[in-house]
Amino acid sequence: MASVVSPVIFKEFCPLYYLLNAIPTKIQKGFRSIVVYLTALDTNGDYIAVGSSIGMLYLYCRHLNQMKKYNFEGKSESITFVKLLSCFDDLVAVGTASGRVAVFQLVSSLPGRNKQLRRFDVAGIHKSSITALAWSPNGMKLFSGDDRGKIVYSALDLDQGICNSSLVLEEPSSIVQLDYNQKVLLVSTLQRTLLFYTEEKSVKQVGTQPRK
Repeated sequence: MASVVSPVIFKEFCPLYYLLNAIPTKIQKGFRSIVVYLTALDTNGDYIAVGSSIGMLYLYCRHLNQMKKYNFEGKSESITFVKLLSCFDDLVAVGTASGRVAVFQLVSSLPGRNKQLRRFDVAGIHKSSITALAWSPNGMKLFSGDDRGKIVYSALDLDQGICNSSLVLEEPSSIVQLDYNQKVLLVSTLQRTLLFYTEEKSVKQVGTQPRK
């Protein structure tokens, strides 16, 4: 019996001018005019998150057609990675060129959801550019990787406002991708791909030959 083929839906792709027009192309810092570059991107059904070279995170709400801005306190530095998560609360993790990682717990208008913007910091473990971020589906775990091969696990307690972080793995080359599911962290580096079993703290390499 022939299988039923689902209909093909054609969509038109066009520049998101409503989004790009809400982000400045230059900012004034003293007497200097600084060009703003867009450096990181993530999307889901609710938000479009855009990181920039000036350390500003631009978060566009797709339902309300509103743009909000978030930044790190202190020195402005380029955002290198952003990762959204929609669970009971809306969360966005942000990594920078110097290794700073922050989590923003977003405000929601829905009953029983978070009513005050909160920020959690992954303090002092990464010392180089963040290259990958991965959430657990419930938002209680965040994994971050950097270009020196360090992977940090952060346990978040959103109710208590606590973030505890620790180094769980260190590779000899830059981390290029992280993905987490069912107590297993998929790690890809410039040299190899591996599975890190978070309960047993054991590593299983995918394949036998290193990447060229």
